[in-house]
Amino acid sequence: MKFKLQIIGVIITSFILISSTVYHKYYVTVTKIEYSKKDKAIQIISQVFIDDMEELLQERYDENIILDETNEAPNTDSYIQNYYTSKFIVKLNDKELSFNFLGKEYRDDQIYSYLEIANVDENINSLSVTNKLLFDLFPEQQHIVRASVLDKKKNFMLNITKPTGVLNLAKK
Repeated sequence: MKFKLQIIGVIITSFILISSTVYHKYYVTVTKIEYSKKDKAIQIISQVFIDDMEELLQERYDENIILDETNEAPNTDSYIQNYYTSKFIVKLNDKELSFNFLGKEYRDDQIYSYLEIANVDENINSLSVTNKLLFDLFPEQQHIVRASVLDKKKNFMLNITKPTGVLNLAKK
């Protein structure tokens, strides 16, 4: 009987240890990219978990930064803009274009960043997106990118080994 109790104890302890080490956090962002004919612009909305972005900004720029709209450091937007500029690349027809950081907002546990590439005509043959956000902190990071340009749509799942996705619009 004592032996059976020991075996049951080992099984229960093993189960607890295994179940506590199996849990892990998922690192995922969602980015929506659309071409607006009316505005002649590529409009981008990037959703990132606040705690992930905060941890990154603390490590990279300022260890005291807190992402909270009620108590935000004055240079938070410039940090976010600088980080996006270094890690998020959009190419149209194989030409890298600069984007404007329009701002951000907090919704629940995510930060929505708004970017725009202005003065884009409809002569688009391809859209290439490279998203390396958060890879320097979370190698298991994944990015879902939803692109919609001139009635063509494509979704990408990007990661550290495949950080770029391409939407071809050229007629064949």
